[in-house]
Amino acid sequence: MKQSSLCPKFEKGMQLLGKRWTGLILYQLLSGPQRFCALEGALPVSGRLLSERLKDLEKEGLVHREVFTDSAPVRVEYSLTEMGKALEPVIKGIESWAQSWIELDQTTAQSKAEHT
Repeated sequence: MKQSSLCPKFEKGMQLLGKRWTGLILYQLLSGPQRFCALEGALPVSGRLLSERLKDLEKEGLVHREVFTDSAPVRVEYSLTEMGKALEPVIKGIESWAQSWIELDQTTAQSKAEHT
């Protein structure tokens, strides 16, 4: 078996951020705390998968989940932790890179227009 020459922390970070929808969830939370339904409405992802990714991000310390019991029904908000906020330059850098270098085909552009 070949030994990896990558830094183990870098490898773990890339595995975490490389999970499907993770980057988009983090990008969405850069604008501030959001309720689950707002995230679900903003992203083309199933509620089950969104919930799974949010739990993963919370476990890794990137997302904070806050439950407000003062209202009925109970309100839950998700926000970035300091560790999550530290990814802002990385996420904004990817956004800038994509704007400069990524071309959308007709199908992708139409699909995106339907979700906005």
